[in-house]
Amino acid sequence: MQNFWSRLKHDHLAMLGLILLILLSMTAFAGKALTEWSQIFDPATVRLVDKFRAPMTTASTQLAMAERPPFGIYFLGTDELGRDVFARMLQGSFVSLSIGFIAVGIATLVGVLLGGLAGYYHDTRWGFISLDGLIMRFTDVMLCFPSFFLILTVVALLPPNIYNIMIVIGLTSWMGTARFVRAEFLSLKQRDFIRATQAVGLPEWRIIFLHMFPNALTPVMVTAVISVAGAILTESALSFLGFGVQPPDATWGNILSDGKAFIFDAPWLFFIPGFTILVVVLAFNLLGEGLREAMQPEQQG
Repeated sequence: MQNFWSRLKHDHLAMLGLILLILLSMTAFAGKALTEWSQIFDPATVRLVDKFRAPMTTASTQLAMAERPPFGIYFLGTDELGRDVFARMLQGSFVSLSIGFIAVGIATLVGVLLGGLAGYYHDTRWGFISLDGLIMRFTDVMLCFPSFFLILTVVALLPPNIYNIMIVIGLTSWMGTARFVRAEFLSLKQRDFIRATQAVGLPEWRIIFLHMFPNALTPVMVTAVISVAGAILTESALSFLGFGVQPPDATWGNILSDGKAFIFDAPWLFFIPGFTILVVVLAFNLLGEGLREAMQPEQQG
C-alpha cells in the first residue's frame, strides 16, 4: 500500500482527478441534504418572475422570502420556469453519481462472479458442454448487441425511474469485467501458491474466494473506476433523450435536455451541465489511468 500510494501521489493528473472526485462527492452529499431539508434550495420551486436570470444575478424583490434563493443570488442562473439551476445541479450531482456507482457495482459483481466461475472451471466439462464455454458464449452474445441501444430498448419498456436505470445499466455492462476476471483466473490457476492450496485439499470455495479473487481484483478496480464515467454518460444520454430520470427530479442529463432549446437565449442552461459532465468523466478517467499505472508498474515502459 505504501508503494502504491507513493506511485499514485506522484501522478499529478491522477491526483487532480482524485481531488475533483472528492470535491464532487462532498458536493453531492451536501446537495442531497440541502435540497431535501432546506426550502431555499428546493430545485422544484417555480419563480416565473425570475425566469432566464443569468448566473450571479440577484433575485427579484417581488419574491416572498421563502421563495428567494440562498443569499438572494442565482449563482448559476435560472431556467425557463425560474427554477434555480444551482439547486438543480446539486440535486443532479447526487442522482448522477449514485446511478454511476450503483450501476457499476452491479456490473462488477456480476462480471466477477461469472468471470471467476468461467476461469476456475475452465477444464471442467459435462459431455460436450463446459461452464466456461456457456458463460463465454453468453458473454459474446451480449457483446453483439450495441450496449446503448440495448439499454434504450429495455428502459423504454420499463417505468423510467432511478432504480430501473441503475439495474439496467448494471446488467448490460458486466461483459468486460467478466473477460478480465476469467483471464486472471486462468493465469492464477497455474501459479504455485494456488496449486499448493489444491494439493493440501482446501475446499474450492476457499480457494476461489480467499486466494484467487483478491489477486484478480487489480484490473477490476481500474475498470470499475473508469466504468463509473461511462455509466454517468449513459444515464445523462438517457435523460437527455427523455428515457431517464423524469421531472421534477433533476439530473445533469435532463437539465442539459431542457437547456438545448434555449442555447442562444440562455446558454448557461446548456453549458453548465455539459461542462460538469465533461469534468466528472475526465476526472474518473484520469484517476483510473493513475490507478492502473500505480497498481501495475511492471507494465509501464
